[in-house]
Amino acid sequence: MKNSFVQQEAVQKLLRESAGLNVPGGNERFKAIVHRLLENMCTLIDDYNITEEEFWHAVNYLHELGGRQEAALLAAGLGLEHFLDLRQDAIDAAQHRETGTPRTIEGPLYVANAPLAEGYARMDDGRDAGEVMWLHGQVCDTQGRPVANAIVDIWHANTLGNYSFFDRSQSDYNLRRRIRTGADGRYSVRSIMPSGYGCPPDGPTQKLLNQLGRHGNRPAHIHFFVSAPGHKHLTSQINLNGDKYLWDDFAFATRDGLIADPVKITDRELIQQRKLDGEHTEVRFDFTLCTALNAEEEQRISRLRAQES
Repeated sequence: MKNSFVQQEAVQKLLRESAGLNVPGGNERFKAIVHRLLENMCTLIDDYNITEEEFWHAVNYLHELGGRQEAALLAAGLGLEHFLDLRQDAIDAAQHRETGTPRTIEGPLYVANAPLAEGYARMDDGRDAGEVMWLHGQVCDTQGRPVANAIVDIWHANTLGNYSFFDRSQSDYNLRRRIRTGADGRYSVRSIMPSGYGCPPDGPTQKLLNQLGRHGNRPAHIHFFVSAPGHKHLTSQINLNGDKYLWDDFAFATRDGLIADPVKITDRELIQQRKLDGEHTEVRFDFTLCTALNAEEEQRISRLRAQES
């Protein structure tokens, strides 16, 4: 589509002045980004003949999005968070970096400073009569050697698809734990099988998805941060095989290499060894961490997170 109107000198002058390109000071890179953003938005308005009513509807939508604190949810739903992963994968490939467990989106529901345990922890508070899950695995480097003192930070939803902290009916840090691995690199937790969930049906994210003809559902999944000295921080999650939304995740988080197969455990000896009361579901997932090139790579990216200073 042509955008000759946007290219007129009066409009270009407005865009330059709006982005501060005609004055000293400020951040030059930020100015350039804002200028590009404004020009692209004005081009879109002109190309699609956006009306004033539609423009102000969009502005009010942003007010609603912030008021409901769903901006991060929408970023995932529009594929932007997944795009960042794809872009970083491409950068790593171009630099011939070693590959480990695939990264995928963090999502908006992490809470920092969950209780830390050595090797094993129980994640649930016992108030949800969900199916018992035994989640375990091993953290290794790209040579297959166990990584000691790795921190496996785990969080997931309850049987209603809700997360503690954001769901005030749950106890503090329910279904959230950090596990430090021993010399064998292993971690294990007792928890309950998580449920998938959908966007709030009355929220701005789902309203937008409705206009796109899309659903807002996620499959059952478990989130992880995995970190260790000398290794590149990993942000990932696993989806549980058999979920109807496994390959139709509205947040685009499902990736090859990040699907776990739940297994029903009936062996009495193993049940007793795990000090459980009966049959349960086992989920095993191992992680491979890559070597960090610098101290910055050992840390998770900086973004706003609950309970994180």
